[in-house]
Parts: sequence; C-alpha cells; structure tokens
Amino acid sequence: MKFSTDTQQTSFTSPLGRMVLAATGERLVGAWFDGQSHQPDTSRWPAACALPLFQRVETQLNDYFAGSRKSFDLPLDLSSGTAFQQTIWRALLQIPYAATVSYGALSAMIGKPTAVRAVAGAVGRNPFSIIVPCHRVLGTSGALTGYAGGIERKSALLQLEGAPFTREHNPSPTLSTL
Repeated sequence: MKFSTDTQQTSFTSPLGRMVLAATGERLVGAWFDGQSHQPDTSRWPAACALPLFQRVETQLNDYFAGSRKSFDLPLDLSSGTAFQQTIWRALLQIPYAATVSYGALSAMIGKPTAVRAVAGAVGRNPFSIIVPCHRVLGTSGALTGYAGGIERKSALLQLEGAPFTREHNPSPTLSTL
C-alpha cells in the first residue's frame, strides 16, 4: 500500500483494543487495530490528535460500539490500494449492517466469480477496519474465517451487530470479555 508523505495519525482506544487512525488532509486513509496484519509502518507519520476528522471518526466509532450507529459517514481515500482492491473495498461498503456475505458471493458481486482468492486477499488488506466492513465476509458455510484484526475481534463485531455466523472452533470472546 502507498500513502502520502503528509499522512497524519492518532490513536483511538476502542472496546476491542487500540486503533491507529490515519488521514491526509480531510480524508481518512486508514483505521487499523494496533498490530493487525497488513498494518503499514506508521512511525514516520506525525501525531495530530486535534484534527477535526479524527474527532469525527472517534465519535462515529464510539456510536457504533454503543449500538447507535449502523453505518459510517466519513470521507474515505481508497487510493492506497490497487484498482482491484479499491473495487473490493467499495463492494464491502454495500454489505448492510448485521448482514454477511461469503467470499464467493462477494466475488460474484463484482463480476469475477472465479477470483475468490484474489478477493479474499483484497478483503484482508482493507485499511479501514470496521468502517469498511470486511468483518461481514464469512466462509461459504457462514463460518468465521480470517480477519486481519484477529478472529476474536471479528466474532465480537458480528455479535455486536447481531449478524449470523458459525463458530468452527472454540467459542470466541464477546465485546464484554475483550
């Protein structure tokens, strides 16, 4: 992924752990759980906790975790991804709150039904945890599959939304136990 040299960052403490928020100008370029897979090196990005956009993101995330927000209204900059990744991230934005789709169904949604692995790779590299709802993508049988932020977080997010899913292994913690 590529990010502008004028990217700024702040941290946000969510009920599921610390998140890093990043913006360039008036657009959000990322929201990652600290240490998640595919998180970029943010060490060169200056801190800018007073940026109005960050305050808006934090308010909306807090509302989401409180159960009073079902979608986000934020200016997103998807340009850190390839054209294919951007197509997948836009498709993720079409998955309604509390709904889930399989990787195969997502592939079909974008007109590439045989590109399931490539679609899964793009989902995993989504730079907007929660905001672009990649946690709503499940295995074909409705089972939890990988999540860059950790399968426990994926389970907690789906439980928060009341979305249907199947646990294949050990029960995952809920929001209240993380």
